[in-house]
Amino acid sequence: MATESGSIHGFVQPSIPKFDGHYDHWSMLMENFMRSKEYWNVVVDGIPAVAEGVQLTEAQKKAIDDAKLKDMKAKNYLFQAIDRSILETILSKDTAKSIWDSLKQKYQGTARVQRAHRQALQKEFEMLNMKMGESVNEYFARTLAVVNKLRVNKGMMDDVAVIEKILRSMTPKFDYVVCSIEESNDLDALTIDELQSSLLVHEQRMKAHVVEEQALKVTFGEYSGDRGRSRGGFRGRGRGGGRRSFDKSTIECYYCHKLGHFQYECPKKETGAHANYMEGSEEMLLMAYVNNKEARIEEMWFLDSGCNNHMCGKRELFSDFEGNFREKVKLGDNSSMDVMGKGNVRMLVNGFVHIITGVFYVPGLQNSLISIGS
Repeated sequence: MATESGSIHGFVQPSIPKFDGHYDHWSMLMENFMRSKEYWNVVVDGIPAVAEGVQLTEAQKKAIDDAKLKDMKAKNYLFQAIDRSILETILSKDTAKSIWDSLKQKYQGTARVQRAHRQALQKEFEMLNMKMGESVNEYFARTLAVVNKLRVNKGMMDDVAVIEKILRSMTPKFDYVVCSIEESNDLDALTIDELQSSLLVHEQRMKAHVVEEQALKVTFGEYSGDRGRSRGGFRGRGRGGGRRSFDKSTIECYYCHKLGHFQYECPKKETGAHANYMEGSEEMLLMAYVNNKEARIEEMWFLDSGCNNHMCGKRELFSDFEGNFREKVKLGDNSSMDVMGKGNVRMLVNGFVHIITGVFYVPGLQNSLISIGS
């Protein structure tokens, strides 16, 4: 007995595909539906014709009667699949086959119309390219939609042509992946599903790297917003950029340790810097903010307007580390400190984890330094 949900004895009955104007898609669904009901033969072949004057056996009469019954049921399904405006144009058709052929001719078109469709779809296929920001699944769906339309319109399109098209139309970030696939696989034997699976794996790895390797961009607005607005602004002398107006009342001089001016402006000091890092002949000015709020010194990072590299003296802060790297840090008093490696440091800024890359590990360095110029 049928239930309210349209199931019989627990089995869900397939719904009749409704014609929405897209004939190719609807005809595929309707054909599958008719096959499941075992009515497709009568839709394609029609009711067997009986020649005039031929005496039929009982078996032949029964077969024709069964075909007529199936034809009526198939017509009923077709009537339910189309709306009233279309139904009124096929009322004169007396068999399921004649209805099906009429719909096919109207909406799929003649050979000439199909040829025009093929040409338009072929041009669309040739112009396909993966868009920036488009995912692998989205591009494959867009490409295969065109390919399937071509095949429905009897266009010649094998899997090798589709695979070659996809590989040569990926975005530049997939170039090394495409080269790897072409070198390690026989494209004649590679399937579209295998190609999509391989590209999806590489895409997931790329996304993981992007999350892990976000460059840390420190601006004064973010810094003051995180620590409080009592600090004021700053300006850098090095590669850090242009000048900004700010209140120097909270700036501490490295030389005399008084507030109100930078070290290079100190009236008690003619030349030199308190802590310059030298790489070749370049000097970098270090400057810092005075924290007006209580904070753990171990967690503070000082901003540097001229350094070529970030520096940190705490080995436990490094997430990735190259212990073989060696360099020197030269201080203003001509003393030097050894760089015993470099790597990446994780930092939580405004609720987001950022990665500071290329940080020098300098054992004994009291304050961690962020190079604004890097």
